[in-house]
Amino acid sequence: MIKKLLLVYILFFSIVGFSQEEHAWVFFNNKENVDTYLANPLTMLTQRAIDRRTNQGISLDYTDVPITPSNITEIESATGITVKAKSKWLNALHVTGIQSDINSLLSLSFVDHIEYANDDLNTGGRFSGANSASNRITNKFASEQAVNTVFDYGSAVNQIQMFNGHKLHEQNFTGSGMLIAVLDAGFPNVDINPGFQRIRDNNQIKGGYDFVNRNSNFYVSNSHGAHVLSDIAGYLEGQFVGTAPDADFYLFITEDVASETPAEESYWVEAIEEADRLGVDIVNSSLGYTFYDNTAYNYDYNIDLTGANSFISRGATLAASKGMIVVNSAGNYGSYAAWGGRVSMPADVETVLSIGAVNASGNYASFSSKGPTSDNRIKPDVSVQGQAAYIINTSGAVATSNGTSFSSPILAGGVACLWQALPSLTSAQIMQLVKESASIYSSPNYELGYGIPNLELALNNALTVSEFQKNTFSVYPNPVQDLLYLNFPTGIYTAEMDCYDILGKKIFSKNIHAQKNTVTFNNLSSGIYFVKIKSEKSTQTFKIVKE
Repeated sequence: MIKKLLLVYILFFSIVGFSQEEHAWVFFNNKENVDTYLANPLTMLTQRAIDRRTNQGISLDYTDVPITPSNITEIESATGITVKAKSKWLNALHVTGIQSDINSLLSLSFVDHIEYANDDLNTGGRFSGANSASNRITNKFASEQAVNTVFDYGSAVNQIQMFNGHKLHEQNFTGSGMLIAVLDAGFPNVDINPGFQRIRDNNQIKGGYDFVNRNSNFYVSNSHGAHVLSDIAGYLEGQFVGTAPDADFYLFITEDVASETPAEESYWVEAIEEADRLGVDIVNSSLGYTFYDNTAYNYDYNIDLTGANSFISRGATLAASKGMIVVNSAGNYGSYAAWGGRVSMPADVETVLSIGAVNASGNYASFSSKGPTSDNRIKPDVSVQGQAAYIINTSGAVATSNGTSFSSPILAGGVACLWQALPSLTSAQIMQLVKESASIYSSPNYELGYGIPNLELALNNALTVSEFQKNTFSVYPNPVQDLLYLNFPTGIYTAEMDCYDILGKKIFSKNIHAQKNTVTFNNLSSGIYFVKIKSEKSTQTFKIVKE
């Protein structure tokens, strides 16, 4: 995670207190031509993106439809308003302006509600908007071969062997055919650095964009993104090999290193929507948000860290629902009392794979952000080497650096190789395999999550599933304390679950999707329950022990 430079702001105060520029999200209540867009998906998404959805049984919906252009035009022409970013998923624009000018937008018929980054300006206090959630932001930094692949990893050997990523490489799963987007602060010298010559020569960089400066030159700005990319894609013969050296990449700048403002959350959401449109499989984000230059925008980990409050976390939740795997650094606040040592946003999202850091021996790195979330969930999910992790610097030399910024891409590349090996599985199933393979899966903690993954074990576990299991539902863990997970049979994506107590009284019913395959049991008393799962092809009943 990059340590930000602090800027000195000159604030102009008026008598009524409205002269200060504010950050806000303007949410709309309509979209035009929805049915037409849904009937013509190639007007919204690439064929690769549509294929990724189809392969996982994910339907197109209202969130995929673009924002109505006239809404954007009218907001852009409003007095005193600057549009910083847009999100079709959340049907919103990020704007800046003085409070009175922003409030005047409520008179427009298509404006549903406004959420200010400063919660004190929201009517009724925090989370007061329709569809609400908090409004804050904080910053971050947090080709197959004919014979088995044997790399000389050089200095990078420990960080890939820690989770047996090299064992996937030996089976020719090196990321080929997988598309990864890296959202970060800049990629200087990636176009000339010898550490990236291999991916340049093989045309593995498919494009990119600078969402901060609104131009297509992404080989600029802060070196953090280039270092992160090296852990996935870097290659120096005999010195260094990244964890998915044959994957393809899009490089997006979303982090503004000159300041820390809520706009960066919106740049991030805008970029991940573009990643979805392009058909990206995996997103690496070594960024996280908690505090801003204007302290009025700061988050409160006791309230906001729910995975559903911040704008960036809402965007990350939607990204996961589209069938991408979002891999995000947990953050480097482990020893930072002001943040309670907790993970940052969007690492708080349940369906994001959040990565903590350990040292070369596999022991917790003291800087690595911990859990729990403010709603008492385990985070990070898993941990790999991030202390004294090896990177390729912008001069093309191998160096070391510390941070969950590096544990995240190191594992993201490994996850790409695992998904390459198991292309029929959904993103949710791949993430679950990773967690189940981890060293302390049965007894997770708030420092390491479920522990250090073993991707060779994850692959073997998936490949040894019997044909019977492939054609039936399964549930785990059992006994259960909080969340019960469902594995869906091949080709089945929706089901209905009915839960009964031991006397046969129905406790609840729930519709379940393969992409949202968890059911909460933490509100039930300890005891024995029966769950009946019904799909279009079969009905199964399981006895569940609630601890």
